[in-house]
Amino acid sequence: MDVEFDDFNGNHVGLDLNSMVSSQVGDLGALDIDLKSGDLVNSWVEYDASSGIFNISVSYSTLKPKEPMLSFPLDLDHYVNDFMYVGFSGSTQGSTEVHSIEWWSFSSSFNSTSPPPPTATLMNPTANIVKSKPPSLAPSDSHLSKSSSSSSCHNQLCKQGPGAVAGVVTAGAFVLALFAGALIWVYSKKFKHVKKSEFFPSEIIKMPKEFRYKELKAATRCFDANRIIGHGAFGTVYKGILSDNGDIVAVKRCSHTSQGKNEFLSELSIIGTLRHRNLVRLQGWCHEKGEILLVYDLMPNGSLDKALFEARTPLPWAHRQKILLGVASALAYLHQECDHQVIHRDVKTSNIMLDEGFNAKLGDFGLARQIEHDKSPDATVAAGTMGYLAPEYLQTGRATEKTDVFSFGAVVLEVASGRRPIERNANAAAKVGANGNLVEWVWSLRREGRLLAAADARLEGNFNEGEMRRVLLVGLACSHPDPLARPTMRGVVQILVGEAQVPIVPKAKPSMSFSTSHLLLSLQDTVSDCNDMINFFSSSSENSHIGPDLV
Repeated sequence: MDVEFDDFNGNHVGLDLNSMVSSQVGDLGALDIDLKSGDLVNSWVEYDASSGIFNISVSYSTLKPKEPMLSFPLDLDHYVNDFMYVGFSGSTQGSTEVHSIEWWSFSSSFNSTSPPPPTATLMNPTANIVKSKPPSLAPSDSHLSKSSSSSSCHNQLCKQGPGAVAGVVTAGAFVLALFAGALIWVYSKKFKHVKKSEFFPSEIIKMPKEFRYKELKAATRCFDANRIIGHGAFGTVYKGILSDNGDIVAVKRCSHTSQGKNEFLSELSIIGTLRHRNLVRLQGWCHEKGEILLVYDLMPNGSLDKALFEARTPLPWAHRQKILLGVASALAYLHQECDHQVIHRDVKTSNIMLDEGFNAKLGDFGLARQIEHDKSPDATVAAGTMGYLAPEYLQTGRATEKTDVFSFGAVVLEVASGRRPIERNANAAAKVGANGNLVEWVWSLRREGRLLAAADARLEGNFNEGEMRRVLLVGLACSHPDPLARPTMRGVVQILVGEAQVPIVPKAKPSMSFSTSHLLLSLQDTVSDCNDMINFFSSSSENSHIGPDLV
């Protein structure tokens, strides 16, 4: 839901025509459909050019409802061309979500007196392997008109003759074949990765201890819901008590999905080799009975976000400074002191744990990636939590140490101000302004010369103003829109301990910019990926009949 686009709720269907403001809107709540339920939702979009009626139907069922949810007159000639691209997109506001298309098809028909009416149908090749039955297709007007001796042509392309229609069908078949080749390439890469992953645990079995499933099941009382202490990336965290020595541990139970398994292997391979006083220590792991479990030291004081926002008493300023220094030290170790550089990709207060002495322990490496020093990272889908993600990461999908620095800057401002990076509460957002964005709000205070107004009011002035100013300036420096202007984490550590001066922070927030080299690198990667897919398809066509069969 976005009030800027006049959305009346967060559970609706809207038709946008050359505008972000919907011209037609339907409330899904009236059909007892919830888009956030996680259940599969089927939709049908139909347009009849002869009557000029546009119908939209939505249902949990695979059978199309008798009555459409929305039905209204519309002349699409004003909005579509003879040749256009059709695609899908998804977005989210607060955090990482998964939007997937389980099944899709596209069909069109052209009425003509002679020759017989041709039809064009496109369908995704994976439709026959989805878990659920594909939804029923809407009746095609071409089927209804087969017995009719006369019909009319309502399409600009049809009026140009059968040759134009045949051209569209041929082009559509080529696009479908190209799409199939790309799919085969992607799945072959994924299959190879999975095959390697099956043997991955045996390679790292000597690193952390391997626990028995029976032992961890007993430690968590059969994974009792009352033992849940948190939710990490792709898993739930339980409190456990080991029977052999009485140690209290945190047991992370990974989600039963291929993505959850991949994140487990990533986390195990990375954190199993790391040793630093400000990283959560991995005690061991378990992979039995279809379960994937990670065992960590339990932190008595929980996570930093709970200490900031749920504790009865405010976190003292001295503790906050020590925590920030600890996190900065951990990131400096990951970025510059490991054999392979580690990009965490999910630095936030809920992933920073606190031991009995309120020392920071950075955890949850489910999204982390290892790369060689001085090597360019691969572009991926941006992952993490809004408010902590660097603007260039959202733009290019390329995570670097400087994207981690931006996330740390958001954490610094959150700790100093006692406010969340993105305020969801209406009253809190009104106080912050800048659309509830913490980084933008602190930049505005810097421009107005009132930087110390960002300090957490719950501290009641119990802090050194010079220290608070230095911390806030470090947060702004790390949150600089230009990644090249952000300091390194080693430099941040030196600033926090007083060994280096705070970098010059401009009065007003600079405009966001990307260097030409970054943009060219992203473009080269995109072109390279496309060329790889086209080359693969060409070679496959020469050696097999995959392409012609699909066409």
